[in-house]
Amino acid sequence: LVVAFLVAYHQNKQLIGEKGLLPCKLYLQNVKKYFKGKINLDALSYAPTIIWFLDWSDMDSVLDYLSLFGLATSAFVLVTGCANMVLMAVLWVLYLSLTNVGQIWYSFGWESQLLETGFLGIFLCPLWTLSRLPRHTPPSSIVIWGFRWLIFRIMLGAGLIKIRGDRCWRELTCMDYHYETQPVPNPIAYFMHRSPWWFHQFETLVNHFIELVVPFFLFLGRRMCMVHGLLQILFQVLLIISGNLSFLNWLTIVPSIACFDDASLGFLFSSRRGGVKERAAQMHLQVAAGEQLPPRYGCYARKVVNISFGLLITYLSIPVVLNLLNSRQVMNTSFNPLRIVNTYGAFGSITKERTEVVLQGTSSLDPNDPAAVWEEYDFKCKPGDLKRRPCFITPYHYRLDWLMWFAAFQTYEQNEWIIHLAGKLLAQDEATLSLMATNPFAGRAPPRWIRGEHFKYKFSRPGGKHASEGRWWIRKRIGPYFPPVNLQGLKKFYEDRNWPYPLRD
Repeated sequence: LVVAFLVAYHQNKQLIGEKGLLPCKLYLQNVKKYFKGKINLDALSYAPTIIWFLDWSDMDSVLDYLSLFGLATSAFVLVTGCANMVLMAVLWVLYLSLTNVGQIWYSFGWESQLLETGFLGIFLCPLWTLSRLPRHTPPSSIVIWGFRWLIFRIMLGAGLIKIRGDRCWRELTCMDYHYETQPVPNPIAYFMHRSPWWFHQFETLVNHFIELVVPFFLFLGRRMCMVHGLLQILFQVLLIISGNLSFLNWLTIVPSIACFDDASLGFLFSSRRGGVKERAAQMHLQVAAGEQLPPRYGCYARKVVNISFGLLITYLSIPVVLNLLNSRQVMNTSFNPLRIVNTYGAFGSITKERTEVVLQGTSSLDPNDPAAVWEEYDFKCKPGDLKRRPCFITPYHYRLDWLMWFAAFQTYEQNEWIIHLAGKLLAQDEATLSLMATNPFAGRAPPRWIRGEHFKYKFSRPGGKHASEGRWWIRKRIGPYFPPVNLQGLKKFYEDRNWPYPLRD
């Protein structure tokens, strides 16, 4: 959550703020208009967010306050190791509020996974106390099994969508392409891509075993449950090393920890007198000796809450299970507006070639002049400059870079925000430029024209001719992605969509 709120604070204003690429105020206004201009139960159900009840006159400040409050609260929990239901519920509401106005920028599966994990975390904690080891409210086995049910669905959903999706998963060839074509490769992926064919087949087999077979270890007793947890954590660590998949893999480790009990995790804690480890051991001895904790009305209330929680998870899991059993399985979908129980999956299809949209600007009066000099904008992390080393940023996440990856195998008509981005660059908008790695027109007059060019990218061969020249990538032009546009020509485009027209400084 710390990383998620940090990403939100750094990027929300540019993406969904007052002058963002897809302003959330406009989105909420459209939702309100659809529901007859009222903020009623239907509108709240469609887009559950506390922003409905806040002042929209300065949306940038609203987004900042929500992000900073979430960042401070989650950092407190992380540093102190102390939490209660109230703090966890606040964090869940804050991130739900941002996700539900984030539109395509928050359309990734890990947003729902973070919300579901956070919702489970609410019931893992005591109501009020901030004790690291509350004596009267030990974690319920219902909540522990809620986490295990989550990791089961994450892994099995990912495995089934692969087997039912791209045939390369069945032919054991998907890993021949994955390292090169994944959204944001890292330097290790550059070398992993050149592994021999038999190693890639072995990787694919291991992937199928981890996602399709290992999840059932959860139901085979204590030892096999711990084997499941260990294998899933090691698998996620391998994925972290070989790619920049945001905080997805770090987040997936969390429910895997629920596969272990106190005895198996004791080595992680200090053995000093009076510490958490000693106190936990004393509590276990009391339970083993048959000692009953003093009766408290709060304990009975907590049992009622936990049972109600279990029934809610069971009920909300029905459409998720039906989806897993369906040959037309969908992935990364929520069947309830609060995203409490969701269906997951990853890389159901693998792109065999990597294409990139490269944005270029020119100061030339005529964009069709053969002598026009076009200069390229580089993004923070996605491939662009052939000599720039692939980045390593996990668990951080550049949302614009990821959406540019999706846009590359779609059209600009399907991604109108990319034309909005071009207009921002034409105006030298500082907020938008903060999302970019380079601005070739820094300290100069803004470009007169921006265009999008479509390229096919491939890794250079380690030790080969291009690599010896310092190139990590080689590329070949496919053609134009969108034609040259200027600021004046985009005016009607902006007006038709009620987007704020960018003005040059």
